[in-house]
Formats: sequence, C-alpha cells, structure tokens
Amino acid sequence: MEHGTDKTGPARDDMMKRQLRGQLTAERSLRTSEEHELQPAGEDQPVAAWSPESTFRGGTPSGMTEQDVGLRSELAQHLGRSLYPADKNTIIETLRRNNAPDRLVGMAERLPAHERFGNVQSIAEAVGIHTEHHRA
Repeated sequence: MEHGTDKTGPARDDMMKRQLRGQLTAERSLRTSEEHELQPAGEDQPVAAWSPESTFRGGTPSGMTEQDVGLRSELAQHLGRSLYPADKNTIIETLRRNNAPDRLVGMAERLPAHERFGNVQSIAEAVGIHTEHHRA
C-alpha cells in the first residue's frame, strides 16, 4: 500500500487546466466517445423544435399550415388515444380534465352535438382545422 497525498504540483495543475479548457471549448460532448455522438439531421429532415413555445417547422402535409398541424397535435396530446369513439360531451370533459387551454375547449364546444368522432382527424375537420389532402 502506498502512502502519500493526491496533490499535484503547480506545473501539473497548469497542464491539467489547459487540457480541461480545451475539452470544455470543444464542439462535442465530453461524456461520450465521438462515434456515439448524435448526428445532425439530414438536409431533407425537418429541424427539431427546441421548446414547446416555438413554432412547428418541417413537413407540413399538403392542405395544412404549420398552425393547423400544431393545433391538431395539441388537441391529440390533451385527448389521448383511449378516448375514441367519443361524443362532444366526452371530448369536452376530457379536455377539461387534462387541463387543456381554453381555446381548445372552446373549439370542442363548437362540435355537433349528436355525432361520434373516431379520431382526432375527424374532430379537427369538424371544428374547421384544415387537414391534409389524400390522394384518390
């Protein structure tokens, strides 16, 4: 067993500081090897949004705007998958239970009263959100 201290001398400290400074200013991750780093999106890929408040960028289907895609996506997030088929009252209750924004609840209140909806797409069409055009 070796007795001693963990301390290094001033010259070794300076060398270690220079190495660490070089690593910290590098344009790569320090915790993974280079071959395991994430690769940037390809030229034909949409740019990922960094925050929920940012606007949707990327592949918008034909017949829809970025706002339409964002609204339909937000509606789907607050409704979930296990709801369907659902009527107007069930949709409104689910939106309120999941703390959906008032604008989504207001849109759901415009739904026809005696119709059942099989998915988010049919709800979006009923409230006036543009949906993608399907080829025949």
